[in-house]
Amino acid sequence: MKTTFIAGPCVIESQELLYMVAEKLVNINEKLNVDVIFKASFDKANRTSINSFRGPGLERGLEMLANVKSKYGLKLLTDIHESFQAEAVGQIVDVLQIPAFLCRQTDLLVAAARTGKIVNIKKAQFLSGLDMKYPVEKAKEAGATEVWLTERGNAFGYNNLVVDFRNISDMKEIVPMVIMDCTHSVQRPGGMGGKTGGDRRFVPSMAHAAKAFGATGYFFEVHPEPDKGLSDGPNMLELDKLETLIESLL
Repeated sequence: MKTTFIAGPCVIESQELLYMVAEKLVNINEKLNVDVIFKASFDKANRTSINSFRGPGLERGLEMLANVKSKYGLKLLTDIHESFQAEAVGQIVDVLQIPAFLCRQTDLLVAAARTGKIVNIKKAQFLSGLDMKYPVEKAKEAGATEVWLTERGNAFGYNNLVVDFRNISDMKEIVPMVIMDCTHSVQRPGGMGGKTGGDRRFVPSMAHAAKAFGATGYFFEVHPEPDKGLSDGPNMLELDKLETLIESLL
């Protein structure tokens, strides 16, 4: 199975940012003969604070993602938080992502499955890898033809996550495509008071450890200036480091 890579900014900040990242991904695809999927969120509905930046919203966000696909020809992934969003999102993107906190929401899984697109389900911070067979069953019963699972760590105490890499092997017993979310797994949820912290130093180590456990894909949130990012800045990888990291994983 060919290794899958997913990369892009946490949230849509501007069309210019999307184009800057997309251009880099196109260059990586051509140079390394890979097919990195472009990721960005039109709405971050689970931010720590009500005052946090959430994104441009569904209508404008999908328009901006469609512009990326039209201009650069990249495959797209974005997440949905409510079932009514699935149909519109499915008309634009190639992969619909179910957020970790919502991975057991039956109506959300069913709506995503019915679009006919790939459904990527993130493992909840409160579930084991083997528990993910039930969300997968929901999606497949609703008609999903391809379901991916993504590991992103477990809550273990306060303001921190711990990754049990055995979950990758366990989830590969459920679906063949198991992705490591290398950037969200280094989060420190709520670790900066009214916003989430993180430590991007550990992103490459997370990726290589996941490879040792048989991961078939890797998820990286990237930004040209992560410390200026409007969401998940502390755990996003610098855009100019992405190529070297992907090359090391091939």
